[in-house]
Amino acid sequence: MSTNLAAIGYLVAAVCFILALRGLSSPATSRAGNRYGMIGMAIAIVITLLALPHARASTYLFILLALVIGGGIGYVVARRIEMTAMPQLVAAFHSLVGLAAVFVAIGAFSSPADFGITDPDGHIHLLSRLEMGLGIIIGAITFSGSVIAFGKLQAKLPPSIEKAFGPLQPLVRTAMSSRPILLPGRHAINMTIGALIVLLLLWFIAAESTVAFTLMTLLAFAIGFLLIIPIGGADMPVVVSMLNSYSGWAAAGIGFTLKNPMLIVTGALVGSSGAILSYIMCRAMNRSFVSVILGGFGETAAAAGELEERTVKAGSAEDAAFIMENAQKVIIVPGYGMAVAQAQHAVRELYDILTKKGVEVKFAIHPVAGRMPGHMNVLLAEANIPYDVVFEMEEINNEFGQADVAYVIGANDITNPAAKTDTSSPIYGMPVLDVDKAKAVFFIKRSMAPGYAGIDNPLFYMDRTMMLFGDAKKVTEEVVKAMG
Repeated sequence: MSTNLAAIGYLVAAVCFILALRGLSSPATSRAGNRYGMIGMAIAIVITLLALPHARASTYLFILLALVIGGGIGYVVARRIEMTAMPQLVAAFHSLVGLAAVFVAIGAFSSPADFGITDPDGHIHLLSRLEMGLGIIIGAITFSGSVIAFGKLQAKLPPSIEKAFGPLQPLVRTAMSSRPILLPGRHAINMTIGALIVLLLLWFIAAESTVAFTLMTLLAFAIGFLLIIPIGGADMPVVVSMLNSYSGWAAAGIGFTLKNPMLIVTGALVGSSGAILSYIMCRAMNRSFVSVILGGFGETAAAAGELEERTVKAGSAEDAAFIMENAQKVIIVPGYGMAVAQAQHAVRELYDILTKKGVEVKFAIHPVAGRMPGHMNVLLAEANIPYDVVFEMEEINNEFGQADVAYVIGANDITNPAAKTDTSSPIYGMPVLDVDKAKAVFFIKRSMAPGYAGIDNPLFYMDRTMMLFGDAKKVTEEVVKAMG
């Protein structure tokens, strides 16, 4: 294939990827966005295969085998994965992108002539060493960090897999805890390792040293692990978005090594969009990106055992059903409790029956609800909740004052009014949904345990709040049954 034709093909693929990002910015256009992304990726793969220099039949055979294996695994995972497990699946995908970048960098370092990155003397070009070094560092950090993020999101491995770790099982369980794991002197350790990685990168660029390359890679794996374990579940949406950005920059770095413009453009798109989303989500939490990376959010209050013990008003599904079916306006606030209980379809039944009774029903989505960006939107879309009744926080927050009922499903920290009033609270200043302004609040929760921030929620003790203890799916089904 000619260079000009390949360039045109890559340009078309890049346009498809841009349209994909635009489409994925809204639930209403997400299907079209996915299709654009699939078309763009298919074009990019075909162009790359046709443009391979000096390719032999065996080369295409190995590529085809890899496509069949990878595509087969992807198909099976896509068919079997529960929507509630999407956050950890995304983290797993990020880890594979990082690992691919590491493997490509190792391959390029081992056989630089095959990659066309050597000078007449057989040495790797100086610029190629920089690109390769940055690619493998970012890729290694992305891989190990994503593995830990997957563990924190999954929370528990299947017993058969856990047994494979043998005596390391307690360590694995600890690493997979959603609580922040604060190592003594962690900041000093991370800064030391980071400085060593920079020095090794400079050594590798200057001397093309195998020792520097190896140590740099191992330390990058280590710091990826150390950066994520201090981060608690409250910050997981930002972490997932951040790792998405890392995976893009890793791909872009390796794109320079491979001299593949499509990989550079795609990596830059993913990296920049992930970085922008991370920034937006940090703003939604009123936290700086640096504070998220440093980790440990909410650990102080939980560890000190400072949670208050006060009386709450417990209600029943019948109470909630009677009040909601006689209301004029109900706002449903989904949180991670809905995802854990897989209650989205029961919530759809609640929406349907309330709508038939003439009640206006809307959904309020906080930017960091759940475990990943858009987690609640995905679950509601799976249950075929109409897009036009789902609103982001800034669109609906001023409507809680006119709502007869706010029906909260396990959304703890994002509804905590302490964020607006308590200057000593770890979440003070974080924008929250103004659930406390509704005339009545029904809060579904398994227990009085704190959320990921590890702090008490004054909303539980308000006179107008009624706690509905139990599994979100079962409680919502009971409410629907009581209305029937």
